[in-house]
Amino acid sequence: MRRITSVLALGAVCVLAMSANAWGAGGPARQHFGPYASSSPDSGTCGNLWANDTFDRDYTVDTRPNADGTYNVTEDFKNGTFTTLAGPSPGACETDPGGMLNSPVSGKMEGTFTLVVTPGAGGYNPDATCAAPCFTADFVTAFFGPGASDTVTSFDIHYNAGPNGDWKNASSDKGGDRGDITS
Repeated sequence: MRRITSVLALGAVCVLAMSANAWGAGGPARQHFGPYASSSPDSGTCGNLWANDTFDRDYTVDTRPNADGTYNVTEDFKNGTFTTLAGPSPGACETDPGGMLNSPVSGKMEGTFTLVVTPGAGGYNPDATCAAPCFTADFVTAFFGPGASDTVTSFDIHYNAGPNGDWKNASSDKGGDRGDITS
């Protein structure tokens, strides 16, 4: 009887340990890449380039594929700054009709893209590398293979220029565009 009780107790401990291990994972496995020092021009609602941005890119991959074989990837823009260019403001053709940037304005920026990636040849390779600036297309090709493609399903980028304004460039699920930066 004592042996049966010990075996049952040991079995219960093993089941609890396996359950805790499975539940303790806390959701999908994620892999982080970056930061990649980067910069890019920025377009406004009129289609013009309104600023030059400098920031760090970070990517987080949900390493478990979706049912259709695609992957969810988050691209974060961190530690960002921007300097405006003369011409229409970022919201000039939408949130602030006719807004203008007459002199350079600098500020801070940060944001996120949510991507769905369709893998190409070779599929997802967590051991791949990508050299800075590691633009979105570079990351997708490097980590998901030649022929991989991505769709930005959601985005939210915030720019703050202090007394010269606040601009939020966002997809409709994130509240849409709002505000403006002018000089």
